[in-house]
Amino acid sequence: DARGTPGTILTFFSWPGARRGVRGTGQIEATAFAIPPNSVGYWLDRLKEQHVPAEKTSARFGEEVLRFADPDGLLIELIASSPTAGSEPWSDSSVPVEHSLRGFHGVSVALEGYEQTAKLLTETFGYRLVEQSGNRFRFAAPSEAGVGRIVDLLCTPDGSPGRVAAGSVHHIAFRARDDEEQRNWRDHLVELGYNVSPIMDRTYFHSIYFREPGGVLFEIATDPPGFTLDETLEELGNNLRVPPWLEPTRSEIEEILPAIKVPAKR
Repeated sequence: DARGTPGTILTFFSWPGARRGVRGTGQIEATAFAIPPNSVGYWLDRLKEQHVPAEKTSARFGEEVLRFADPDGLLIELIASSPTAGSEPWSDSSVPVEHSLRGFHGVSVALEGYEQTAKLLTETFGYRLVEQSGNRFRFAAPSEAGVGRIVDLLCTPDGSPGRVAAGSVHHIAFRARDDEEQRNWRDHLVELGYNVSPIMDRTYFHSIYFREPGGVLFEIATDPPGFTLDETLEELGNNLRVPPWLEPTRSEIEEILPAIKVPAKR
């Protein structure tokens, strides 16, 4: 969103020549963004205008769902849901504010068996099982507000293992308020028997990683320092930012990165 608020950020890796991933168990099935309840028609028209094949699927737990794939095959969903506080739409955008994305709605995780992952979510992370339909189990974060609160576990015991590559989600991230809370999470996860990475400095946040029982890579990232560490809110999204240790090679990096053209406001 306009502030780079946690729960609104999707990172892409430029990976020329990478082979296409294989969709299956042990990975993210779909990434869902929230849209306002009255915006389904707008997004169907916009996607058609941009020549993006999209389908309106059956309602999911009372919410309308649009589904489509990006050019690399990444499954994206737009879910019409009640507005929640926590995100700030871009005002200078080709998408009218009243129809803009409202951050993540949640993710759908495909698993051979869901019980151990459900145990991690409920007994360790404090999530609650709030809905179930067929092989889909919906868990919600303990906070009643904010974006990205939903994790859907899809139990697909007859599915084949997926392969993460182009068009796949590498990991999903959960929030920690600060470095101390993250250290506590790391210690607790190690006590539970998980192999947890060292704390990694990502400039705008600090990260730890581990694999949950179903094989999906989970990250716990700190909210601070945030994306205004080295530029103002007004500058966000306008310039290429690189960490200090890569500044000496900025020119080489700029030469090999694909050009990004931001759509103009209409």
